[in-house]
Amino acid sequence: MAKVKPFRGVRPPRDLVTRVASRPYDVLNSDEARAEAAGNPQSLYHIIKPEIDFPEGTDEHDPRVYDRAVENFAAFQRDGWLVQDDADHYYIYAQTMDGRTQYGIVVAASVADYMEGNIKKHELTRRDKEEDRMKHVRVQNANIEPVFFAFPDNKTLDDIIARVTAGPAEYDFTAPDGFGHTFWVIDDAETIEAITAAFARIPYLYIADGHHRTAAAALVGNERARLNPGHRGDEEYNYFLAVAFPASHLKIIDYNRLVRDLNGLSPAEFLERLERSFIVEDRGTVAYRPEKLHNFSLYLEGRWYSLTAREGIYDDSDPIGVLDVTISSDHILRDILGITDLRSDKRVDFVGGIRGLDELARRVDSGEMAAALALFPVSMRQLMDIADTGNIMPPKTTWFEPKLRSGLVIHKLD
Repeated sequence: MAKVKPFRGVRPPRDLVTRVASRPYDVLNSDEARAEAAGNPQSLYHIIKPEIDFPEGTDEHDPRVYDRAVENFAAFQRDGWLVQDDADHYYIYAQTMDGRTQYGIVVAASVADYMEGNIKKHELTRRDKEEDRMKHVRVQNANIEPVFFAFPDNKTLDDIIARVTAGPAEYDFTAPDGFGHTFWVIDDAETIEAITAAFARIPYLYIADGHHRTAAAALVGNERARLNPGHRGDEEYNYFLAVAFPASHLKIIDYNRLVRDLNGLSPAEFLERLERSFIVEDRGTVAYRPEKLHNFSLYLEGRWYSLTAREGIYDDSDPIGVLDVTISSDHILRDILGITDLRSDKRVDFVGGIRGLDELARRVDSGEMAAALALFPVSMRQLMDIADTGNIMPPKTTWFEPKLRSGLVIHKLD
């Protein structure tokens, strides 16, 4: 059963939230962060991307960068740009994109739940990326950025979300990307107890996005427990920062592929090879978006094609075999184009569907890429089925949008 608790969040004053809050560390590079933080000493990038305080080209893994992150976090608190709440709270965080709003509950999630498999994952993690995030958690003694969870819909929690969000919000703003962010503080004991009890009846939480951050946060907590001879189990380091959304609120968008060459084939030969596993239809020059599961969109030499997988090349009873990323990886990228390792092969690139089909066409038309493949998005049900069966999704399968805004609330480990 899911164990969560309220916590004393560290947050910006209401009048500073738009100056402090930022995009997550992993959706932009150092130069982009430097540009976004220009002229704003209160930007969270000074804490989560502290290399921006050094000359361009400074390695983000330089020990001085980690030291500066600690200095900046302390300075933000000293200067009143981040202030710790005086009591334990839960929080509700709503995100609005394209007229659709999703409501998440901000919790301190259990390290033990992650270590014991009650927080389920669907992606593999890389140890080098985990270690980088672990360094940040260790030196800050805090979870600066939240991880993104889903949970099976729960009427009690739905009712609490509806009741709390009918009241005044602590923060309510639109970020530069046009996405809305609204945030409520839950401070009455009865509601806090009801949230804790409701989560205790939910068997599992699911990592939607942020597998490396989740692993790093949990591993640091577990490390602290091992190193503490007086460990009791109720210390704050036994928990980490998460925003948990009802699964029905979330929408996974497509995660598309671009290839640099056709493995020595001419465009005509490539299309002929595709005919063996797909029904290929020329859709002309107007962008074509996949219409259903097992239908793909191909952009090649200025034209769009519909590719429908032929029966017999996939297995709908297999939680991995049913995925369109599996079908495209096996029957297009591997069998035709000779691309076998999506994690390392430089001949393939990936573009989140938030960029649109026009971005795929642009990169092919520019000559940078030879062809683009758009996929029908994975469903939350598929994601949860894969996690429940202990399977792992192929690389670059899911893209969640909007991303959680960082800096709305921080969790300290003591």
